[in-house]
Amino acid sequence: MQLNLQTARQINSNRTVIVTSKQGDIDGDGTKDNVFLTANKTPDSPFWRNITLVIHNGRNNQYEQVPMKNDAGYNPTLFLGDFTGNEGDDILVVIDTGGSGGSIYAYVFSYLNGQLMTIFNSDSFNESFQYDVHYENQYKVKVNSHYLKERYTLDLTYKGQEYLSEIYSKDGILKAPIEGWVNPLSGLYPVDFNRDGIYELEAHQRIAGRYNADSLGFVQTVLEWNGKAFAPDRQNVAIFGKGI
Repeated sequence: MQLNLQTARQINSNRTVIVTSKQGDIDGDGTKDNVFLTANKTPDSPFWRNITLVIHNGRNNQYEQVPMKNDAGYNPTLFLGDFTGNEGDDILVVIDTGGSGGSIYAYVFSYLNGQLMTIFNSDSFNESFQYDVHYENQYKVKVNSHYLKERYTLDLTYKGQEYLSEIYSKDGILKAPIEGWVNPLSGLYPVDFNRDGIYELEAHQRIAGRYNADSLGFVQTVLEWNGKAFAPDRQNVAIFGKGI
């Protein structure tokens, strides 16, 4: 398998090549299957086009190609692990978009009732997990999570006096209204929090302030498979620290 991967990366960039590969029991039949991501490389660029999931069934020697809606980007990766508890390896695909917000495309595929299904995709996640970000008086930022109907309050004093003086008066009153935003999904990490052999998903979304590079922290959402879909188990906000 390693030889094939090394050889594929040297093939003419106009041809479809194997970007990465893994082995696992995808359909739970006790036989190892080969899982690939294939794509077309852009000449003189790390950008990949036509990224496709390919499964080589170890029992019947058949190939299955699975196209993805968002099939172009950077650094496509594979992870195999059990997210659903169905005794087979599910497939996590993550692709960097290359955008300024560090967003990703992400998919999870699983064999359910004998058929390969998409059980997570980043487009649906981004549509569901929406937020409001408002600067408040006294150096505070309120982040409202619509999906979970929760509010998080951030303390901006760690940003320093130069930052604060640009937007607040000396008595901590905003000079003008400011709204930030929460970026689309920028990280999706498999973590077995319960150490039971079944992985959860930890989703990261970056909070932006006055502009995209003005990072205020990350919204972190832990998603668990409930038998029908990935549902939020918990959500929190992680902020950046300041030296002491």
